[in-house]
Amino acid sequence: METKFRQVILLPEFERDLKKLRRFRTLTDDLRNFIDAGLYAYHKLKQDFRGIFEITGLALKREHVKVFKAKKFTCRSLKGKGVMSGIRVIYSYNEKEDRIELIQIYYKDREDTECDGVRIKAYCEGE
Repeated sequence: METKFRQVILLPEFERDLKKLRRFRTLTDDLRNFIDAGLYAYHKLKQDFRGIFEITGLALKREHVKVFKAKKFTCRSLKGKGVMSGIRVIYSYNEKEDRIELIQIYYKDREDTECDGVRIKAYCEGE
């Protein structure tokens, strides 16, 4: 995936999440737009639209890595919902290496698809 960041990595679990959400046909393009516009504005231009939040209290092994949750994500397949579509993205940003790692994506339609704390913890411990 070519973006405005040096590197964007989709973790295998993230790719599985994308496959589960294939009913949203525009999701892949929406994700690319989100990275190029939303994440670029937040991390590089330092513009905060109150849609991205740092997940604190994690025991990250790398000094320059932070984990974030994006609550504002426009999905064109969910017409009429705009940025409050219900799609959530968990990712990490390594400022020193200018690298985004996409950890989890889910549609907040049911409780069992909520943010996977176990996955985030495993990600933090595995670095």
